[in-house]
Amino acid sequence: MSNVGAGWSRGDRALAAGKLMLAWIALLWLLEVVDVATGHALDGFGVTPRDPSELVDVVPSAFIHFGFAHLAANTLPLLVLGFLAALAGLRRFLLVCALIVLVDGLGVWLISPAHTNTAGASGLIFGLFGFLLVSGFVERRPWGILAGVLIAAIWGGSILSGLAPTQTGISWQGHLLGLLAGVGAAFAFRRRAASRALSWEERP
Repeated sequence: MSNVGAGWSRGDRALAAGKLMLAWIALLWLLEVVDVATGHALDGFGVTPRDPSELVDVVPSAFIHFGFAHLAANTLPLLVLGFLAALAGLRRFLLVCALIVLVDGLGVWLISPAHTNTAGASGLIFGLFGFLLVSGFVERRPWGILAGVLIAAIWGGSILSGLAPTQTGISWQGHLLGLLAGVGAAFAFRRRAASRALSWEERP
């Protein structure tokens, strides 16, 4: 199976990753504008636990926010972490995001308190944090390990606070599930050591 963008330069990858994440962020802000303009009609796409009809909202809930303040708080970490994760390849990045969103959404549906409505990109953010934190160690890439350490130093405190069950108004369950899904994605979509060794052998 060919790897789309395998022949791209680092600049090409960075440009593609930047465009993707800017488009992603723009979509989230557009959806929130529509939500506000329609009297928060899109808030219904959040996940209400253990209602079978709510399973269709597992994916859409990751794109919906409860107000501009909620979205603004998620914008910068999603932009930065998404950009860093996408640098290694857009196809793998999209697969990682899909896994995190699905696992996080299904987990929220299964274990969140009754009569709650959960939405937002924070589960994905926690997932990308977990993915970037461990992927360098999983793949034994020095630069990936360094990136994970720096990300932990910058965002580790806020990530840990977001996992505290005592906080009100946030889904610590969604944060924890997203984090675990991101760690799992680092193993599920790791680049094989054999492939890396072959690429070195083929160099002139």
